Amino acid sequence: MKIGICGLGLIGGSMAKAYKKENHTVYGFDANAATLEHAKIKGVIDGLLTDETLVECDAVFVALYPEASIEYMKKIAPVLAPDTFVMDLCGTKRTVCEAGFALAEQYGFTYIGGHPMAGTHFSGLKYADENLFTGAPLVIVVPKGREEDVELFGRIKNVMAPAHFGKFSLATAEDHDRIIAFTSQLAHVVSNAYVKSPSAKLHKGFSAGSYRDLTRVAWLNETMWTELFLQNGDYLADEIDTIIESLAEYRDAIRAGDETRLREILRDGRLAKEEIDGHIND
Repeated sequence: MKIGICGLGLIGGSMAKAYKKENHTVYGFDANAATLEHAKIKGVIDGLLTDETLVECDAVFVALYPEASIEYMKKIAPVLAPDTFVMDLCGTKRTVCEAGFALAEQYGFTYIGGHPMAGTHFSGLKYADENLFTGAPLVIVVPKGREEDVELFGRIKNVMAPAHFGKFSLATAEDHDRIIAFTSQLAHVVSNAYVKSPSAKLHKGFSAGSYRDLTRVAWLNETMWTELFLQNGDYLADEIDTIIESLAEYRDAIRAGDETRLREILRDGRLAKEEIDGHIND
């Protein structure tokens, strides 16, 4: 296959490396000239993604922030060959999918919303890994009415095979954003807020796995996450309200010295975790 990738950061760069590893031709573009030059020198891409090479591509992956992804798809839509496979790799789906489906219908290419559930707290091509997606889930959003389209899913499977995803999770854009507000975005907010405690400066020698686990994603790309949070502000704000209410229960029980209440809410949390993980022992 001939693959085009716009955006050669962690996700786009890892996609490029994964497809290169499987001997596919990869054309790439990045707005950062140094990143693009590095990708050429290191052989991450075979050539530049231009209007001329876009026409040759069997598939194009757009690994930009949501608003930039929409603008890029608007730019390339008139250039793409009919029925080219296009997938964005954004962390929110409602806004970008609405635009992508409309453009696909107008210009005749095949658009699928995608969100690889893989990554690290590092960003940039420097940290791109050809095996980043191996075994990981890929959330996909397909056009309405094509949820049972066997031919479409066969094509998605074939195009995505070189990345070696472990599972495809089908969702609507709305369901994706609602769930991701909890599973990813809230975790980043909590982690980022947690390290702002003055006590964090004193953690060395007093911290182990719990501290490392909870603070890992506090180290984030604030420009990207600001856009993602605001794109999904309704669902994320609701999740923040929920956790604030729960934290208030713990605080109130502790301040009141209410041993019974504290044990009860701690037990509720343990049982919730066990139920989620599928092994209730109580």
